[in-house]
Amino acid sequence: MQLHQLRPINKTRKKKRIGRGGAHGFYSGKGAKGQKSRAGRKFKPIIRELIKRYPKLRGYKFKGLPKNQAVLNTGVLEYKFEAGEKISPETLIKKKLISKINGMMPKVKILGKGEIKKALIFEGVSLSKGAKEKIKKAGGEIK
Repeated sequence: MQLHQLRPINKTRKKKRIGRGGAHGFYSGKGAKGQKSRAGRKFKPIIRELIKRYPKLRGYKFKGLPKNQAVLNTGVLEYKFEAGEKISPETLIKKKLISKINGMMPKVKILGKGEIKKALIFEGVSLSKGAKEKIKKAGGEIK
């Protein structure tokens, strides 16, 4: 069987045209009065009413975090690095703590959750206030 040989199972019924005379009575099968019984009836698009009811969005809106930023905690660095090692986006990718985003080197932010006791050297990463305090207390460097 091919496409041109396909036929519908049921026969197509013609649409009943009402209000054209004949034996359809006084209201022609449309019921009594109202917008739906009239010729050329038009309804408002529902979506327009929804848009009008939607509040005007003014003022401050949170834009979200940058999409090309990787976030790490100091607790993770404690057991993945030895004392005196340099921490940069390249070394973090080598240790598989972060990955490239769309083939590009991500911006790295280190947060202060977790303990850190090793003196590490940080280069090319941004640090939170809590992370800076913990790193300095452990004897680390920030370049």
